[in-house]
Amino acid sequence: MTAMLRRGRAALGFSFFVQGVTFALLVTRIPAIQDRYGISDGLLPVFLAAVPILAGVASVVTEKLVKRVPPSVVLRWSQPLVLLALLGVGAGRGLWQVACALAAFGLSVGALDASMNMLGVSLQRVYGRSIMLGFHAAYSLGGIVGASAAWAGAHWHLSLFVSYLPAVALLLPLALAGSRFYLDAEEHGKEAPVGGGGAVGFGLLLPLCLVMACAYIGDSTVSNWSAKYLQDVLGSSEQLATVPYNVYMVTTLLGRAVGDLGVRRFGAVAVVRGGTLLAAGGFGVVAVATGPWVGMFGFTLLGFGLCVIVPQTFAAAGRLFPGGSDAAIARLNIFNYVGFLVGSPLVGALGDAWSYRGAMLVPMVLVLVTLVYARSFGAEDARYRVGHERARVVDVGRGGNEV
Repeated sequence: MTAMLRRGRAALGFSFFVQGVTFALLVTRIPAIQDRYGISDGLLPVFLAAVPILAGVASVVTEKLVKRVPPSVVLRWSQPLVLLALLGVGAGRGLWQVACALAAFGLSVGALDASMNMLGVSLQRVYGRSIMLGFHAAYSLGGIVGASAAWAGAHWHLSLFVSYLPAVALLLPLALAGSRFYLDAEEHGKEAPVGGGGAVGFGLLLPLCLVMACAYIGDSTVSNWSAKYLQDVLGSSEQLATVPYNVYMVTTLLGRAVGDLGVRRFGAVAVVRGGTLLAAGGFGVVAVATGPWVGMFGFTLLGFGLCVIVPQTFAAAGRLFPGGSDAAIARLNIFNYVGFLVGSPLVGALGDAWSYRGAMLVPMVLVLVTLVYARSFGAEDARYRVGHERARVVDVGRGGNEV
């Protein structure tokens, strides 16, 4: 691989890391944001729902935008906007100001998520082997760093602005500097596209959209309900109840760090099936847990299981539509936000109306939908013919490099 490709991969990995830090800083300080702006409990869900809705809209717009400008340009400017919007959340004083800042965050994060994964899929195609899980591992690492920074800000009773400013001041110039090395990789001499060239057939993409939505329903269940479940259902202390999400983030990092090796060795279908069974088993353990430590074990299984599904879903879309992967990924990315929107309210409503133990069985069943559509992740091609990487001539950016 050329030095240009290695720099492009490292720069994109750093972008995933920055986004992990940024998102964690926002979501882990939601109670502080609510207190600062006096947002009522009734109004808070409206604010929280607006972010993924606007992100979905931005993902649709990004599909159209990348027909005119490369995804690298979209990513180069959307990431600073996300960071500045985060700072705006901490700097405002009135309700309208935080509403504007969250709206800007949602719109820019939708463009960022879509373009970031577009570049990741195109780079994976050029490399000729699985590397997508590594990018998402960088995101998980950023999430751990961001959550730790948010904990420190809360522990020292720092204002939101003071808590966010160091992260933005450090990461924004580094992200801009790294953006010079983003690569828009376009592969030539491809095999005949499964999806009919550049056209993205929704029938072929739909199974992956369902998998993406179900995976994020599971993820949002852990993010929003793990602490409450451990404390209210399993009788843990308040301090212990904060641990499952951190454990979940660590296990997603570990699983993604080694996941690419698994894909290269066994293929994407086997890895996704294994991850699905682990995730479903984790929800099952949580549902029947007799105490907090058993519940903790269930959330650990969930992290190892769910962590492989989302990156491989993006990668599968790139393989299904090699002539139109940008459009496929932009549309697939919308279902990230659909799952996020559905997951938390669904579990909460079922928990209130039925039981939280029973509610945990619903995301378990939904995650198992992935087994039905596992073949959509490809068979041999998902391994990129490990052992004899494909010799291809590719165009990277504006110049040609032989890989």
